Amino acid sequence: MSTYLPTDVQAGLDAARKAALKRASRLRVEVGDDTYTVLRAWDGGFALDAETTPQLRGHVALYDGGHLLSHCLIIASEEERGEICCEYKRISEAHDTQPLDFYRAPDAPVALIGRA
Repeated sequence: MSTYLPTDVQAGLDAARKAALKRASRLRVEVGDDTYTVLRAWDGGFALDAETTPQLRGHVALYDGGHLLSHCLIIASEEERGEICCEYKRISEAHDTQPLDFYRAPDAPVALIGRA
């Protein structure tokens, strides 16, 4: 049995695979004002579509739908099989509140009531 596929059939299969990954993925990367859909992600990085994404390097924001997940510093982006694979140098989780520079007791009052 032969495993050879004609180039147009292989290109069609690759295009269908990319389209399915784009539809299924909620993850996206923002670089400045530009937004790119993440095709797949792993512990050390993520992959983007090579046709629509330039070579990325530096600080990016990673979103899940409209929710900010993390800020990432990516150092390497290389193209392989129609995908740009980006590796993290540093990743920091996004928080809903500002970090405190002091310890707040769990039973501390939220506000003081003044005299009326």
